[in-house]
Amino acid sequence: MDQHRIAIIDPAAGISGDMLLGALIGVGARPEWLVDLPGRLGFPEVRVVIETVERCGLAATKVTVTLPDGAVEHPAEVVHAHHSHASHDHSHAHTDVASGQAEAHGHLQISNPHGSHRHIGELIDLVQRARLSRWVETRAVEAFRLLGEAEGRVHGVSAEEVGLHEVGAVDALVDIVGAIEGFEQLGIEAIYHRPVALGDGWVRAAHGVIPIPAPATAALLEGLEIAPNGPVTGEATTPTGAVLLRVLSRGAPPARWRASGSGWGAGGRNPAGYPNALRLFLGEAVSEAGEAVMLATDIDDLNPEYLEPLREALMTAGALDVQIWATQMKKGRTGFRLELVTTEAEASAVTEALFRHSTTAGVRRWRGERVTLPRHEIQIVMDGMAVRVKIVDAPGGSRAKPEFDDVMALARKLNRPVRDVAMEIRRRVDDVAGLRDRDSSLNKEQ
Repeated sequence: MDQHRIAIIDPAAGISGDMLLGALIGVGARPEWLVDLPGRLGFPEVRVVIETVERCGLAATKVTVTLPDGAVEHPAEVVHAHHSHASHDHSHAHTDVASGQAEAHGHLQISNPHGSHRHIGELIDLVQRARLSRWVETRAVEAFRLLGEAEGRVHGVSAEEVGLHEVGAVDALVDIVGAIEGFEQLGIEAIYHRPVALGDGWVRAAHGVIPIPAPATAALLEGLEIAPNGPVTGEATTPTGAVLLRVLSRGAPPARWRASGSGWGAGGRNPAGYPNALRLFLGEAVSEAGEAVMLATDIDDLNPEYLEPLREALMTAGALDVQIWATQMKKGRTGFRLELVTTEAEASAVTEALFRHSTTAGVRRWRGERVTLPRHEIQIVMDGMAVRVKIVDAPGGSRAKPEFDDVMALARKLNRPVRDVAMEIRRRVDDVAGLRDRDSSLNKEQ
């Protein structure tokens, strides 16, 4: 997946699993993929309904998981401080752990002999048997493990004794696996989040009312930055939403980033005072100016054929640029000098990758300032293939450069010279982006 594209979750009104699914569809994940997901998880008769709804004047995507008998998870009842009856203004869901009631979004329940339950171990087994990538499976298993541990810790039982009612189990399974796999569908692995709102007040359970956040949610949110609640009342963040932040997010967004798209995922309620929805941004980190970390090392015992895999590993780890050239080393040996540029945030990961994928025993490191031109990426579709094109905003006008690997793949498909295909892409970019500099660096390179 692309480490340079990023996603930023904005839970200013809270987060639940279905809200994140809706936001993923809103930014471009294919609805067909989500509709087919229950079948891959072993529930072919479960339906996923996707619709556009309004939340306080905003268009948002609502996702509902429906069992064959029509059963769905419903939001919890909110109890105002001055009333004993339920308000339906807000909240995503709540389950009374000690009751026999099934409610929504990952609120777990201690198993009892009455009713249909699925235990955490069974849900993990379903995840491991499904047709999922290793990246998705690892995070989904971790999410259910954390959910079980949180509920077990709150109620003094082992994680294995924690179970969900059938409706909640299927809903949580689709929410958790779908939310994780949705980012994979979009080709994004670098995920961040802004501070998360909890909501406030009380929600009704079968044996009374409990304060927000619910105990398991509070446990899962430990270590995460909490936002002011603003106008949000009731349960804003559910255990499922909290655990998805835990397994997906790297933490706070980069200090500077450029948005390329956004979408809204709707919660179950539609209060009049604020949009009960989760916003998801897509974008890329901005590195036009600012401090950078430079790393360098000399290697004389690495087979040259491993240099390109090393370069790919460093770029995947977060390097912004990698330079390699031949050099003369001690005792007359021919070696290679590696110099690379990265950010402070990624420097440790890049250093680790350099040690892991090369034979070096030491790395030099220093800080400096990196100044580059603003840039963004567009896609040009030719003969059914998408070609990525980098647009650089230079003082004399914008310049375009197609991703060479994409150009090569398209040229092979069309059985045409690479230069001809690249020039045609450049002409299409001129038409789409209205570039002023017709003597672009692409033309000069070719």
